Amino acid sequence: MFCPKCKSILLPKKKGAKVQMVCGGCGYTSQEGKTIISEKIAASRGGNVEVVHKETEPLPTTDVICPKCGNKKAYYWFLQTRASDEPETQFLKCTACSHQWRVYD
Repeated sequence: MFCPKCKSILLPKKKGAKVQMVCGGCGYTSQEGKTIISEKIAASRGGNVEVVHKETEPLPTTDVICPKCGNKKAYYWFLQTRASDEPETQFLKCTACSHQWRVYD
């Protein structure tokens, strides 16, 4: 819900036993009785809830041998861990055993 005056987001605030929607920007308060705050569970819509047990890695992969298990694929990413005039550090994570290591250039 958004504030009709300044278009900021309204946040729930307890006032006694009731909850009102209040704007953090201009102080607008919704009128009592007009706002209903509720939670809905996705399964109540009749759909199934998919539970994902394994994390998916949205990272690129490269051909490199894992020093722990010998797997030949790993995810990689770069971070600037030293001074800006030095090269980035390459981090690798094995696709099989999730072992992480770094490569300094």
